[in-house]
Amino acid sequence: MHRVVITGMGTINALGTDVPTTLEAFREGRCGIGPLEFRDVERLSIRIGGQVRDYDPEASFNRQQIALYDRFTQFTLLAAQEAVAQSGLSFAGELAARSGVVLGTAGGGVTTWDENYRTVYEEGKNRVHPFVVPKLMNNAAASHVSMTHNLKGPSFTVATACASSNHAMGQAFHLIRSGMCTVMLTGGSESMLCFGGVKAWEGLRVMSKDACRPFSANRNGMVQGEGAGVFVFEEMEHAKKRGATILAEVIGFAMTSDAADIVMPSQQGAARAIRGAMQDAKVNAEQIGYINAHGTGTAANDKTECAAVADALGHHADAVMISSTKSMHGHLIGGTGAVELLACILALRDGIIAPTIGYEEPDPECALDVVPNVAREAKVDVVLSNAFAFGGLNAVLALRKV
Repeated sequence: MHRVVITGMGTINALGTDVPTTLEAFREGRCGIGPLEFRDVERLSIRIGGQVRDYDPEASFNRQQIALYDRFTQFTLLAAQEAVAQSGLSFAGELAARSGVVLGTAGGGVTTWDENYRTVYEEGKNRVHPFVVPKLMNNAAASHVSMTHNLKGPSFTVATACASSNHAMGQAFHLIRSGMCTVMLTGGSESMLCFGGVKAWEGLRVMSKDACRPFSANRNGMVQGEGAGVFVFEEMEHAKKRGATILAEVIGFAMTSDAADIVMPSQQGAARAIRGAMQDAKVNAEQIGYINAHGTGTAANDKTECAAVADALGHHADAVMISSTKSMHGHLIGGTGAVELLACILALRDGIIAPTIGYEEPDPECALDVVPNVAREAKVDVVLSNAFAFGGLNAVLALRKV
């Protein structure tokens, strides 16, 4: 089997419009969550989120592109551009044929749905823009990334709710490890912060009106975010031969299904995914230094995840550092695992553990080292990234320092 490394990364999210700004926010424990700004926000009961502020699409795209690119696609293209630039790759000839893109999203073009429902139902118009369907489809971002960068290999989208990005990155990992591909652009994106998107989530009654406080006893729900994270996964020997800077190695991946409930998480299902990732990576519990938690800030998720970590890691669970960066950038739903992987690379490359901010009160059911409020310096060699989605779909990645 071929070894897989990361040679480029890009992002845009509530913490910053690029990777350096985002990593600095992780170091500082800065919060990107604030009041939402969009049409009809006053009709919502939830009015906070991790919104990408002062974003001007015209600064990056022309009028024709904006007509074709939903906000989630725009975010993806910007993140992909940064990742490819860092990697130093140019895709032509055989490399183009052996390179592809796998991205995750849960909602796809939600803002396009929202805008066009208004057009036909509220404004009473009988026509919509001819590009509505190609603009809102879930695979739009993957398709536009493949066209922009001449990626002629496998290109597709994974939609598994909050685990979409991790599932996508796991598939990219498998495609390279198996020898089918040499390079894959992978990650995910989401932009549900519009009236219809937030109104739908309000109905679930899992949203906080004031802050995201994962693992804290007084937590009261999740906070949505938006943005994208894209990475260049590359076969290790190919990266070494061209003298690429290697950021981390992807060493394992596992996915499980709870097969139990559409919204309530399962300790057993999550624990099996964690153990599966360690088994695939051929590491033991004592080698895990940090876990980027799913950590949504809901009562059910946080206590279930802590129990799953304790189940999978045994006595070492008390020694491992585990934090949720959703407390800073919000929950990007299908794109969340991609932005969170940046914190894993920060831990491996720079020895900085991003904190769980907003932590106020210890919870006996979350009695692990959740790196409360302040980033920590620590040497770690192996990390895990957890994603546990509605539908009982779990995906865990394992990375190693190179």
